[in-house]
Amino acid sequence: MLKVNIIGIGPGNPELLTREAALAIEQSNILIGDSRMLAAYTTEKKTVFQTISTAKILDIIKELDPAKDIVGILVSGDIGFFSLTKTIADKLSACEVKRFCGISSLVYFTQKLDMSWDDAKIISMHGRNNNLVAAVAKNTKVFSLTGGENSPAKLCKELCDCGYSDVFVYVGENLSYADEKITKGFASELVGMEFPSLSVMMIINDKPIDGCHYVHGLPDDFFVRAKVPMTKQEVRSISISKLAPRSTDIIYDIGAGTGSVSVELALIAKNGKVWAFERNPEAIELIRMNSKKLNAQNLAIVEGEASTEIKETPAPDCVFIGGSGGNLHSMLDTIYLKNNKARVVINAITVETLASVLDYYKNKSNYEIEIVNVFCARSQKIGSYNLMKAQNPVYVISANRKGE
Repeated sequence: MLKVNIIGIGPGNPELLTREAALAIEQSNILIGDSRMLAAYTTEKKTVFQTISTAKILDIIKELDPAKDIVGILVSGDIGFFSLTKTIADKLSACEVKRFCGISSLVYFTQKLDMSWDDAKIISMHGRNNNLVAAVAKNTKVFSLTGGENSPAKLCKELCDCGYSDVFVYVGENLSYADEKITKGFASELVGMEFPSLSVMMIINDKPIDGCHYVHGLPDDFFVRAKVPMTKQEVRSISISKLAPRSTDIIYDIGAGTGSVSVELALIAKNGKVWAFERNPEAIELIRMNSKKLNAQNLAIVEGEASTEIKETPAPDCVFIGGSGGNLHSMLDTIYLKNNKARVVINAITVETLASVLDYYKNKSNYEIEIVNVFCARSQKIGSYNLMKAQNPVYVISANRKGE
């Protein structure tokens, strides 16, 4: 049986190898890894293969002689930390495999920063589709590997685009080598800089959201807004309370605007799905940014006229209508054809919209209608005084089938 050593070489400098790892390399007459990993061993009497492709490594191993060959597969960092080990180890069942741990980039980098890492959120953006912005939003400290198209500069731009330009970022490149470099600054300062694609980041957010005790009605300034209308915090909180979403609900948000309601509904309906209908291109982009910011992965954006698009989507359990585009009656007809028990909440700013809602339901005796007129005023500091500044009153209209 061919002996295969999978060896974590740490960040790269041979001085940082564990004694066991160094001995395993010494005992292996065949070494496999990328060029930088192999550079320190090219002068030794070993056969080296420069590849990190699982398929190519397996092809190489098939041709070796178990009687005389011992293979050392070199992997960066630690064998259990976003490592090639996970991919290849299960494919070596015909070999005698031993694993040798190494110092991970996380351990090395935080040591350089004089920082603990046990309280850090750890993710990899190297060839993966994780949501760095959501991780930063919810955690004080986030460590991330970078790679491919996800360079540190690009990731910092994403943070800035989603309102996190003031988080503090450390970027480590070529760790443990002679050309090691650590750059630090606010995300906004690092956007225009160039870094090797394969780097590491530590991101510090002093004001994370507490995701453990979520209550709907997030502050307005948390959302990326631009000039698109947004359902304000107080009205949003009351509207969601009236809608009473459940964790498994299918939910429509019609006229989603910035997506503030959509995002909050998605956080509540964790095992369901929210469909955000919007026709304004600027608003659609804001919904994308805000859903990414809060990691609302169960939120689907539907571009176009809601009155048409809702015909193709699954039947809803509940519906929030913030804007109907003049098609309120036909949309309600479609909604009730899909599910006549759907809970509906409509926000109306004008008395004309209120009248249209009442006109629709006046002959539908099997539905109970509740109207709440929400008047809100927020304090505004003027000199040493606090004055109350009124916001537009909003009608929150709830429609529920009787007996439900």
